[in-house]
Order: sequence, then C-alpha cells, then structure tokens
Amino acid sequence: MGIEELNKICKNTFIDHIGIRFKQFDGTHMLAEIKITDHHLQPDGVVHGGVYISMAETIAGAASTLLVRDEGKIALGVSVNSHHLASVTEGVITAEGQLIYKATFKHVWDIRISDDKGKLISISRVTNSIKQNNFTKK
Repeated sequence: MGIEELNKICKNTFIDHIGIRFKQFDGTHMLAEIKITDHHLQPDGVVHGGVYISMAETIAGAASTLLVRDEGKIALGVSVNSHHLASVTEGVITAEGQLIYKATFKHVWDIRISDDKGKLISISRVTNSIKQNNFTKK
C-alpha cells in the first residue's frame, strides 16, 4: 500500500477528521502534516496538545501498519510519551517519524513535530504492539 491509498482509506475516520495527510514513507521514516484550523485550537488560541499526541500515535501506527499489513497483522498503540516544547497558533505542522526498534511483536518510533518555519514543537516516543489482525471493519 502506498501513501495515496493510505490517505484514501483514512477518509471519514478520526485521522481525516483532524486533517492528517500522509506525505512520504520509505520503510523506516514517515512524514505527514496538518494544516491548523480553529478546530485544532484551545480556547486561548494555541493548538491543543492532544493534536500533537494524536498525530504522533497516528504517524507511528500508520507506518507500522504499512510494515506488517501484508502479513495479516495490525499495529496497536500501547504507549505514547510526549513532550510539548512550544506553542503554535496557525500554519502547518509537520510530523516526522523514525523507526528506532523493530521486532516481530513490537515497533518503537520517535516522532518530531515542527511548525512551518522548522521550529521543533513536540517530541514523542510511540510503542506499537504488533498483533494478528482479527478485527473486521464494520
């Protein structure tokens, strides 16, 4: 599955709802972005930290899924550890995920989220459990 198909299957899901668009994947590196809208903001006008956490888990989960999908497996997020370093009020945020550990049962990703000027906004480490896909989409 490629990036175009990944974006297509995410239509009408939480991923689409928050505006994540996948841009690149090479097997160990995932790139995605969100254009900030009012729906991403807290009442004080800055992006809600949950957007960064959701983006980090989504990037890592999608990348792991691309690695194991052909084996009939699924990636399930089990741990997200995030540190927000700066605030954003508008523009585009970009997440870069790097695979740092890969085993048959677990993947660990480092995610760096930056604003459209390249300023580091949030860092996360995401752990995915790799399981047989016994789920069916309703």
